[in-house]
Amino acid sequence: MEILRKFKFPARSKSPLFVFTIAGVAITAVTSSSAVSVFRDSTSIHNPNKIATAVEGVVRSSRAIYAITVTVADYKYSLRRVTADSDEYLQRLTEVHSRSAKRILKLCESNKGFYVKAGQFVATLKLVPKEYSSALSSLQDQAVPCNFQDIKHVLTSNLGLNLSEIFLSFDEEPIAAASIAQVHHAILKDYQEVAVKVQYPGLKQNMKLDTMIMSFLSKSVVKIFPEYRFDWLVHEFVKSISQELDFIQEAKNSERIATNFKHNKMITVPTVFWEFTTAQVLTMQFCKGFKVDDVEALKRTNLSPGKVAKVLVEVFAEMIFVHGFIHGDPHPGNILVSPGGKNGFSLVLLDHGNCKTLDEGFRQDFCRLWEALILLDSTKIQELGTRFGVGQYAKFFPVLFTGRTSESKSGLGKGMSIQERQKLKQELKLLRLEDVTTFMGSLPPDFLTVLRTDGLIRSITLKLSAPQRVRLLAYAKYAVYGLGYNTTSEPDFVEKSMISKSVMLVSYIRLRLILELMELFQGVKKLKHTICTFYGRVVDGITRSVKVSSVASIV
Repeated sequence: MEILRKFKFPARSKSPLFVFTIAGVAITAVTSSSAVSVFRDSTSIHNPNKIATAVEGVVRSSRAIYAITVTVADYKYSLRRVTADSDEYLQRLTEVHSRSAKRILKLCESNKGFYVKAGQFVATLKLVPKEYSSALSSLQDQAVPCNFQDIKHVLTSNLGLNLSEIFLSFDEEPIAAASIAQVHHAILKDYQEVAVKVQYPGLKQNMKLDTMIMSFLSKSVVKIFPEYRFDWLVHEFVKSISQELDFIQEAKNSERIATNFKHNKMITVPTVFWEFTTAQVLTMQFCKGFKVDDVEALKRTNLSPGKVAKVLVEVFAEMIFVHGFIHGDPHPGNILVSPGGKNGFSLVLLDHGNCKTLDEGFRQDFCRLWEALILLDSTKIQELGTRFGVGQYAKFFPVLFTGRTSESKSGLGKGMSIQERQKLKQELKLLRLEDVTTFMGSLPPDFLTVLRTDGLIRSITLKLSAPQRVRLLAYAKYAVYGLGYNTTSEPDFVEKSMISKSVMLVSYIRLRLILELMELFQGVKKLKHTICTFYGRVVDGITRSVKVSSVASIV
């Protein structure tokens, strides 16, 4: 979705020139109004004072409103009386983006809790200005652990027993801390090593208030900027964060993913200990490993980054195209590489709070879309675009997913030629803000989920230096498999039916054969053009030499 940053948003007479930056203002609304700040300093919050909680809510909301007001004013007055097509405008725009991003980062760090989560959510979206995504991405590793006495209270009140009655040992220092929970290493009475995820106190109590603030601020920005149509962004964030607060659902999600990959020895999903799991406490098997994008650790353990990337994209391709059940937050901290075993390593999938079941009709259509994208079938792409509700904007699907246009002459995964880039740039210049918001707002919610997940996987494979073709071919393979898979009536279809597996394999081989023939044909055309050009230059050179010799002889 990098191309969305190139869209040109024309100013209107009733609006300032900074309508180009509405996306940045929308981000402010999301990050500053969508989070729950936990009042968890050195004092205990086992029985929080209602007045103190109310005051904290006012302070939190005031910070959010202040950040929005200052950001809007900054854009408005920094860019006024500057021609939108000028170099000065672009320079000022970059400066305002940078200042605003730092302002929102400071807000997230001050309010903590879900403000941090909101910042992380925004940082993963490809449509935001790079200044925002770059600044907010630092929030991934900045969560501050909660006071252990408060964590201990959550544990004992949820499990109904003292820690000494459940665990042989329990490390007070967390091994990981995120925006809504932290994880502790412990050993059960039966000597099993576990990881205990504990939700920060007070989150659910504040959820209603903060979502109300989110809605209010989002509507306020819409009134200020009629072109603003990022309601889908607010809605998606609220929905995803609400799911993550229920650890019972997260445990069920992890078991479902474990079942889906029970025949795949390259995948490990921690076992859930249900007797020590509640809506706020999740106890699971402790798995050792390092982050999937830790290239230095891969080298130290003699593991190939390329092989790890290939396994990663195939796992998520199977989730999207075959199972229709997706891990919605695959950032590096949630995917570990565990060295050892017959295959050399396995991927450990953690944090299943943000999982989503795709609509079966959407899953099938998305499989068809990828088959069309690989074969550059523009007619089929347009047809599916209509079914997805985006109409004419479907022509941008190939660029969004494969990095080439539907008229591209480049091979799969090789990007666009200079001529294709120039043509695309001209098309993007004609787009307005309304076009962008209409496109994003028209997409089904499932499409947005897949886009975000795909963006996170792409960033990891890029860090692992894997060619884009690896991801594209994996998606093509599982898209074909997915067309022959029925999630509702055949849960073990791929594993049990050898005939069906053979049919899907033949279909994939057919797709690869067509693709290779297409690329071979394009290669032959390029070779022919190169030979003709070379031959023409040789003939021209000989002709000029003969002319020069003739003139010399006459002289």
